[in-house]
Amino acid sequence: MSRFIRQDADIMGKQDVLAGSCKTETISADRVRNPIPDAVHALAEGFKRGRWASHIEPVPIPSKHAVIELIEQAQRILFPGFFSCDILRPENLEYHLGQQISLLFENLASQISSAIRHDCFRHNQACSLCNERSYELAAAMIDSLPEIRSTLESDIEATLTGDPAAANSDEVIFSYPGLYATMIYRLAHRLLELEVPLIPRIMSEHAYHRTAIDINPEAAIGSHFFIDHGSGVVIGATTTIGDRVRIYQGVTLGALSLPKDAGERLRNVKRHPTIEDDVIIYANATILGGETVVGARSIIGGNVWLTESVGPDTRVMLEQPRLVYIGPGAGGQR
Repeated sequence: MSRFIRQDADIMGKQDVLAGSCKTETISADRVRNPIPDAVHALAEGFKRGRWASHIEPVPIPSKHAVIELIEQAQRILFPGFFSCDILRPENLEYHLGQQISLLFENLASQISSAIRHDCFRHNQACSLCNERSYELAAAMIDSLPEIRSTLESDIEATLTGDPAAANSDEVIFSYPGLYATMIYRLAHRLLELEVPLIPRIMSEHAYHRTAIDINPEAAIGSHFFIDHGSGVVIGATTTIGDRVRIYQGVTLGALSLPKDAGERLRNVKRHPTIEDDVIIYANATILGGETVVGARSIIGGNVWLTESVGPDTRVMLEQPRLVYIGPGAGGQR
């Protein structure tokens, strides 16, 4: 016990020494350089003169937080009973869906209106009656929900078919990042088809941050689509994917190296590959180029780098690498 008392006394003594050596200094305002006015002026000038991108406009811009809430509202509609505390029965299902869809309709129209107004102001476009258009576009999106849900059911079926670890559809809906990213892609893709600005990319970036799966909403993806594991998957804007395609983590469907002026010159040119029906692409494969076509029922092995087309029913694999074993358990192999 006396040993612990001595240790406590030593600690308190050291604290007293430190406290005595620290002197509180009173600093007057005129002795401290104030960097704030210069920084404010330099930043304001850069933004006002248009040297840097900003949103200094008298119109609202879509809210990232509100767009994420739209995704969550859509998820509650597309998968009723999974992502809310409500207990649903056949007797109250229509009431629940009506309430949720009404909320989604109003919130979606509001964000679409902000996106259109921002776009019009930014590009000096003539008035396009954005409020009326926003409700028309939101209504068209609501009309699409049954078709989107039907396609998502095919994606769930593909997951159950392609992954023996998937116990049931509940597990897939709750926990598979590939389905979550695919759901957001299908919502964002439909909004892009309706020519809604900004919002589709906000949605796809949210999916990327949640899942590490990057699907450009411009890509065209067929039914029964399955992403297994998913982290690191990249699907470029002009990619075309057929039905019943399965891809694994780390797969890139991208563009070849582009020139410096590619942003404008190649904006509407197909730069990403076409994957036909029933193709399987294994982990970390990279397939590049707008003229590259992977034929139906082909299999692309892991870590393959592919920049040219392959015909239907083709297997593309790397040669087996030579393994080097070192250590006591090497079994005589060197």
